[in-house]
Formats: sequence, structure tokens, C-alpha cells
Amino acid sequence: MSLTVTFKRLHPDALLPAYAHPGDAGLDLSACESAVLQPGERRLVRTGLALELPPGTEGQVRPRSGLALKHGVTLLNAPGTIDEGYRGELGVILINHGHEPFEVRPGMRVAQLVVAPVLRVAVAEAEAVSGSARGAGGFGSTGA
Repeated sequence: MSLTVTFKRLHPDALLPAYAHPGDAGLDLSACESAVLQPGERRLVRTGLALELPPGTEGQVRPRSGLALKHGVTLLNAPGTIDEGYRGELGVILINHGHEPFEVRPGMRVAQLVVAPVLRVAVAEAEAVSGSARGAGGFGSTGA
């Protein structure tokens, strides 16, 4: 299945997202500004891009595993959700969990964007919900 996502450059140095390898699920998102994240600091990093998602889809902004492994830098709200009607600039909320300052440079790949279908559901109120083998077990109930 192939869909087209339209991007608008809001900054002249903004890089259009791209798949790094054939078969990749996520398009790499790049920073269009410089920043230094101190250990424990979080910051909204601009991409310089706006997008138009196809109807019935959402954008999921996800961390890059290499940044997390090598530097302790990840997304604070992973995955971030981009609704199909959003037309503002894409931003990436990075946090530095590492022990050293982390430098973000323009053009650096800082996150990935996965476009996924969205199911719209009807909400119905009920007096009870059906039982299941799991029941109300959650939040570590399996022993982990």
C-alpha cells in the first residue's frame, strides 16, 4: 500500500523526511536548528516542516534507537501523535537521559515518523463489560 504525505518546508534548511533503507517503517525526521541538551534537560526541537496526512491516518513520532543507546537521548512522549488535521510545524520533544551534554545539529536525524491507519470507533456506555481470562489484572500482574 502506498500513500502520499505532503510536506511543506517552513525553514529553508529543513530536510524532507526519508526512509534510510528499503523496507523501513519510519521516515527519518531531521532537526533544522542547533541545540544543546544538558543531562536531564528536555527541549522541543524544530524540524522546519509542516505536513498534510492522508484522511484516515495519523503520524507517530518515535525515537531513534541509536540516539537512545549511544547517548541516552530519546523522545519524552513516545510515540508522539500527529492528528490528520494538524498543519503546524512538526516538533520533536527530546530528553537527555545521558550523563553528558548532547548537541543537536541542523540536519541531524532526531526521530522517525511512522504513518498509520486510524480506526474511528463509536462510544457506547454499558452497565457491565464482559469477563475475560485476564479480568482486571494489569500493571505488573503477570509477575514482571
